[in-house]
Amino acid sequence: MKEYWGSLASVLGVLAFCQSLLQVLFPPELRFAALKLFNRIFNVFNSYCYFDITEIDGVNTNELYNAVQLYLSSSVSISGSRLSLTRALNSSAITFGLTNNDTLFDTFNGVNVLWEHIVTQRQAQTFSWRPMPDEKRGFTLRIKKKDKSLILDSYLDYIMEKANDIRRKNEDRLLYTNSRGGSLDSRGHPWESVPFKHPSTFETLAMDPAKKAEIMEDLKDFADGQSFYQKTGRAWKRGYLLYGPPGTGKSSMIAAMANYLGYDIYDLELTEVHNNSELRKLLMKTSSKSIIVIEDIDCSINLSNRKKGTANNSSIGRSYCDPEMRSGPGVGTGDEGGNSITLSGLLNFTDGLWSCCGSERIFVFTTNHVDKLDPALLRSGRMDMHVFMSYCSFPALKILLKNYLGREESDLDEGVLKELGEVIDKAEMTPADISELLIKNRRNKDKAVIELLEALKERAERKSKSGECVREKNLNDVEEEEQEKRALDSPKEGCAFDESCKKDEEDEEKKIK
Repeated sequence: MKEYWGSLASVLGVLAFCQSLLQVLFPPELRFAALKLFNRIFNVFNSYCYFDITEIDGVNTNELYNAVQLYLSSSVSISGSRLSLTRALNSSAITFGLTNNDTLFDTFNGVNVLWEHIVTQRQAQTFSWRPMPDEKRGFTLRIKKKDKSLILDSYLDYIMEKANDIRRKNEDRLLYTNSRGGSLDSRGHPWESVPFKHPSTFETLAMDPAKKAEIMEDLKDFADGQSFYQKTGRAWKRGYLLYGPPGTGKSSMIAAMANYLGYDIYDLELTEVHNNSELRKLLMKTSSKSIIVIEDIDCSINLSNRKKGTANNSSIGRSYCDPEMRSGPGVGTGDEGGNSITLSGLLNFTDGLWSCCGSERIFVFTTNHVDKLDPALLRSGRMDMHVFMSYCSFPALKILLKNYLGREESDLDEGVLKELGEVIDKAEMTPADISELLIKNRRNKDKAVIELLEALKERAERKSKSGECVREKNLNDVEEEEQEKRALDSPKEGCAFDESCKKDEEDEEKKIK
């Protein structure tokens, strides 16, 4: 045993001597240079390069780290073997993420990259005004050197864009209103918001399927058209006019548009806005990817059609700049812009220079009487797409039966279905009226269909009788007008007859002579 320990001590002594000799022969400066040279040689033959993205950059949070985490969550749920689950505040979705020291492969434009999530314990901290987390987290991106320019120029920007889309979709939609009359809150915002939970979608919207498909395609082209609008030099916005009788689904259409695009809604109440300057400030405080709604524009303020004005009220001259145009409670008179909204201010709001202070926004106007609106509001560039919300049609009726009763077209009797198809257009009932009938009898589905058919027939019969009365009245009016015309023309006809008779008698006398 003593011999073993003696030999071990001899070996350790030799190693210590060799180490001392190496330190003498190779000082620290030389060893550092050799290590640096070795790393360079290794990098020359290594085909990969690495990028570190830490969670905290100095004392600030690294936004790129959060973007990468959100971006990877879109594919991690499919290919990851071990996942971490999180749910952010004001979020309606659960986010997946890589666990500690896990890896994930991704592909961008045909280039394969490797992401690794690195988590290490942080060393003991000294006193700091902002304590750091106990763990040091970050992502390491491994790519091939030949793909370095592509990754740095496009891939990271693509990650930031996708992360913003994911964040917006995960967050609750918000419905804003300017109910305070333009006053600012503690944060300097003129809008109040509540979570937007409206369940309306294009799938449940009672509307002709072909028209719905056209609107959805237009919305998708708008949302994906950033490069097109930049190339053509147009502001990235679009205007919709929804018009038709009350109860035809204009508000449901707006909710379906917001849910389809994932946009917030700004419900602008014009009667709460005092002047054009406040209107511009409200527009400046709206965010991108939003829908700005002005409902019942023909009722909120006086923006009537200038062509229908009379000489007495001289509406033609007052439409653009009359300070008394704005109607509503608490409105006084004054100079232009003092306490009134003008048509000019509203046009600049939707299509002027101030409308370009944001991007990817949709303006939606609704009205029950489109003929009352000034043509300046209706032209392209302000209202690009006019959507007529009509009475319930047969395709829309089938959607309502499916939504409220769960009845497909094949579940209904052919005779009943045929009668519904024949009477629905004649009845001219709105989707809201039909929905109320279905809701009332939703527990008894057969009874609901029968009562709906009876209500449609009764409404169609009333419409037919009222139409006959109108036609009969029109015919009577026409007959009375013709009789009056004949009575007025009868003296002239009698004179002409007497003159012709006298002329004939004179001709006969000449012949006899």
